[in-house]
Amino acid sequence: MRKEREELVEKLLSYGYIKTDKVKEAMLKVAREEFMPPENKPYAYIDQPMPIGEGQTISAPHMVAIICEKLALEEGMKVLEIGTGFGYNAAVVAEIIREKGHLYSIERLNSLAETAKENLKRAGYSGNVTVIHRDGTLGYPEEEPYDRIYATASSPKVPEPLKEQLKIGGRLIAPVGSKNYFQNLICILRVAEDEFKKKALGGVAFVPMIGEHGWPEK
Repeated sequence: MRKEREELVEKLLSYGYIKTDKVKEAMLKVAREEFMPPENKPYAYIDQPMPIGEGQTISAPHMVAIICEKLALEEGMKVLEIGTGFGYNAAVVAEIIREKGHLYSIERLNSLAETAKENLKRAGYSGNVTVIHRDGTLGYPEEEPYDRIYATASSPKVPEPLKEQLKIGGRLIAPVGSKNYFQNLICILRVAEDEFKKKALGGVAFVPMIGEHGWPEK
């Protein structure tokens, strides 16, 4: 499916979703079909979210590109991801931060976490991606502070633990808004210990972030 992947990346470039060579190269390298259920693999390079089970989705490729570009990732960074899914977004980020960097990814659903671990290992990213099964709204204080934090699920507001775990000078991106697929993608810069700057990046649609600092399960 290399040809389909190349065609999609060219389309994302022409639409302006991909802006930098590092994001382009990462999305060319990572095979999206390897992070999807077997029945959906034929649709891997359609630019839309796809179901992966448990009521969850793999993000549309253009959204993965947007998040990676807005995070301004660099080689060697320590990154926290909330919402592993099947591991596709994690693989793209891992490709950008490379072996010197490390991504810690939190997944609330154990079945998805286990599948993501298998997918990432098979794709060669288990060395610089650690998948943890727990409430993502609590972050992962064991490895704080992080250069970058991003969420692939929406919450009523950015969970405070995530802001607290962000390094000064760090950047956090998360969808914030309603539970039912209408949110704003928010970028937060931590400029000092108790000072954050916030910018809205536009409308998005993500599944809800369930947890102590997100939406209740029921």
